[in-house]
Amino acid sequence: MLPQEKESVPSSPSTEGGMAVQQQTKPLPERPQVSKRSRFWHYLNENLRPSSLIEAELLILTFCIGLQDAVSFPDFHCFASNQTGNTVFLMLAIVLPEANGDMFVTANIGVALGFFLLAAWATGQLGHIIGPRRRLWLIGCNFIQTCLVFAAAGLQYRYQSPTGELSLDGTQTPSTLWAIGLLASAAGSQVVQSRSFRMQEITTAMATAAWVDLMIDPNLFVLRNRSRNRRVGFLGTLVLGTLAGAYIFRRLGSPAALVVSAAGKVLVTLMYFFNPADKPKVQSPEDSA
Repeated sequence: MLPQEKESVPSSPSTEGGMAVQQQTKPLPERPQVSKRSRFWHYLNENLRPSSLIEAELLILTFCIGLQDAVSFPDFHCFASNQTGNTVFLMLAIVLPEANGDMFVTANIGVALGFFLLAAWATGQLGHIIGPRRRLWLIGCNFIQTCLVFAAAGLQYRYQSPTGELSLDGTQTPSTLWAIGLLASAAGSQVVQSRSFRMQEITTAMATAAWVDLMIDPNLFVLRNRSRNRRVGFLGTLVLGTLAGAYIFRRLGSPAALVVSAAGKVLVTLMYFFNPADKPKVQSPEDSA
């Protein structure tokens, strides 16, 4: 006899429903937990987004530059950030060397221009590699600039005479050249840093282009004009910083003005921790195909 074939019992709807429920109630795979250190590291490596907060930070840096130039020219007959004036003076030194010491000091101008360009080159080239708007880079770069300004203030305080005067000729007093180099380096790095946000209206240092662009703006008298407002804010802040620097220089001396400038840069360094970042670009399936 052939073995009897077992009849297949059809599964009831309730059984199928129970299996489906079991499949649905399976626990989902747990997502790997990201440590606080990893999240913070990711946060530091985000690119900052140009925003109103960035504009405020650039204006604070502009005020700081005004403070520095207000004391660097009376002290050293050169500019820490205004390299147009330094370039003109340097050419005059080549043609009129007999004016050295009266109209200008050639060594001071050469150090200011040279250190400014060196810091701008280093900041710009490293920014291309690291990322010019990366949060960690901006914080670190601004922190170094702050240390340079503090160091310049310390040199000027340490080597000033009992009457509060500083040696003008850097060839006679090396501390003068060091102070100029420190301030010029901080200024050069700051100008390059500000350009990474593509806000050409706020250079934090040079005013000539801002004045010209403001005068030729076809929408100068339009109520809502963001570019004009940025230029006006930049120029006004630079003027206020210079006036404040001149007042502090007259009342308390140049070291005090530089300390105030460095304090402003400390504020900006801390503010960079709170800037909004660029939103990550979502790649569509069509683009990835």
